[in-house]
Amino acid sequence: MKSNQILNQASVLVQGQREKDYGDKTENHNNIARLWSAYLEIKIEAHDVALMMALLKMARTKLGEVSKDTYIDMSAYSAIAGEIKF
Repeated sequence: MKSNQILNQASVLVQGQREKDYGDKTENHNNIARLWSAYLEIKIEAHDVALMMALLKMARTKLGEVSKDTYIDMSAYSAIAGEIKF
């Protein structure tokens, strides 16, 4: 799978069915940040959530055999982090 295919699929995911399923991605990441902040008793921002989700996907690559979806999701979370930041 070529890098542009991974990025294209990630773009389709964050603007398509997942947005329909989960709502606005920034609002969703803000909600997650509030919950994580309360649980951890430290301030977490939506941007942090997206980056940590990308890290979660990276951690899965250490397990050995992973699906292409892991890399697509990793790209999607990175893009969401950028969108939230800028």
